[in-house]
Amino acid sequence: MTVPGVFYPEGVRTPEERLKFYAGQFSLVEVDATYYALPYKKMAETWAERTPKDFVFDIKAHALMTGQPTEVSRLPKAIREELPGELKEKKRIYRKDLPKELLDEVYRHFREALAPLTEAEKLGAVFVQFPKWVFPSNEARELILETRERLGLPIAVEFRHGSWFNEKNAERTVRFLQDNKIPYVAVDEPQGFKSSVPPVVVPTSEELAVFRFHGRNAENWEKKEIPPSERFRYLYDEDELADWTPKMAAVAKTAKQTHAVYNNCYSNYGTTNAREAARLLAEMQA
Repeated sequence: MTVPGVFYPEGVRTPEERLKFYAGQFSLVEVDATYYALPYKKMAETWAERTPKDFVFDIKAHALMTGQPTEVSRLPKAIREELPGELKEKKRIYRKDLPKELLDEVYRHFREALAPLTEAEKLGAVFVQFPKWVFPSNEARELILETRERLGLPIAVEFRHGSWFNEKNAERTVRFLQDNKIPYVAVDEPQGFKSSVPPVVVPTSEELAVFRFHGRNAENWEKKEIPPSERFRYLYDEDELADWTPKMAAVAKTAKQTHAVYNNCYSNYGTTNAREAARLLAEMQA
């Protein structure tokens, strides 16, 4: 997408130029980089300064917050230096590997780095995406609440395993989210896999409703060792987008804000579908 002429015009090449152009087209962006590396305050200050007053950032939670591995080399130096000796030698570590005080430091660093967005009222939510090996359980639900408390920031939760919404667990999952006023990230993704999350659309928070479109590339969905752009290489057609339009409009009436994120990030597929979806919503509401 960053190749000139694909989404950004020729001559728009620097990060500053790209962000300013993007913010002139859309009012929301999802930041993916924070999943791989903890953000820094200067970065968030720059984002806040270079975007319009009503622009919003949804930020992905760091991998360590959701039980996924992270590369030790990508942790801030201050945190790396405090790692126990055996962890310093590892290439990757997990949340469970960290002493409590160091995990607390990860959350503190993340929260303070995003302070400029919070102060500018440009932080939408932190997307907390749990991996497909996190199944419904009391422990998992406690982890969600713990993550929100430790972050001290608004969150939205996305599950990566369909068991959260199977016949046995669906009602309890929805009730848990509603009782705790946690926005649920409704997803559109390939179906037919054990991990497939069904396209459940249900309001769980009066503050925020979130939709994420991953595409329907079933062939690549669970392939290993392929780039994310190939996994999400799928361009929705108008009928597929139109099927979601009334669902999104209905849920939008229950929340102060509604965010739709197009994660089909191959080439300009996501931005193309975002524009088409916005047009369909506008036509329906006209």
